Amino acid sequence: MNSIPNLSLSTGLSSIEIPQLGFGVWQVPDEQAPAAILTALEVGYRSLDTARIYGNEEGGGRALAQTEVARNDIFLTTKVWNDDHGYDATLRAFEESAKRLGTEIDLYLIHWPVPAKDAYVDTWRALLQLRADGRIRAAGVCNFQQQHLQRLIDETGEAPAINQIELHPYLQQSSLRAFHARTGILTEAWSPLAQGGAVLEDLTIANLAAKHSRSPAQVILRWHLQLGNVVIPKSVTPSRIAENFDVFGFELDAHDMAAIAALGAEGRTGPDPDKLNAGA
Repeated sequence: MNSIPNLSLSTGLSSIEIPQLGFGVWQVPDEQAPAAILTALEVGYRSLDTARIYGNEEGGGRALAQTEVARNDIFLTTKVWNDDHGYDATLRAFEESAKRLGTEIDLYLIHWPVPAKDAYVDTWRALLQLRADGRIRAAGVCNFQQQHLQRLIDETGEAPAINQIELHPYLQQSSLRAFHARTGILTEAWSPLAQGGAVLEDLTIANLAAKHSRSPAQVILRWHLQLGNVVIPKSVTPSRIAENFDVFGFELDAHDMAAIAALGAEGRTGPDPDKLNAGA
């Protein structure tokens, strides 16, 4: 089994560690989630990322109840959805997620800022209360832009521990990652492979894959790790789950990293956080 590096995740006055490579279950149907998660845990993953809107928290809970891996060795993340923004609504949503998962939640995230609803600060205060009450170990956000993060800092005095954002070679988010570094926020990449397609067929990526005798996906995941990102690839195919985990036996050199950096084209595959107001 490969050894997964851990990164420090701020929890206010202290810190905990999160595995740098995790397993995501976005778009995995609830009935398929247990098999995929159990395969991932058998391969060696020790971090699981789900969300209420994914509709597979119950499947995730079943997998965690079945696995022989100790619960203390698994880092579990889930998220509050847009229609549950607000202090009291967030606390209720958390209890419902915890019931579906049937276990403790390590990291709770605000899924989107939903700027039109203008309730993400109160939602953030609810997450901080959950942490203070010992219901979660750390609190963070997803898809927050710099102005959303700065407002949380200004109005509550605390930055999120992590911001999970769309990030891949065609959307490198350099300025936002720099802001994260300045404010002690970890960067976590969702859609790290840009949902497949063009980025996996990119000539630069293909050449690097040939150079290192690796797959294009492995090269991209290795790039994320060397940038210092937390990364959560998703698959339901056992061979790909294993392939995505096998990214610790090689290293990209400075020229490789520069070649990928030159690909950034600001090409989103998902919604713009400033415009998504679903559930508002």
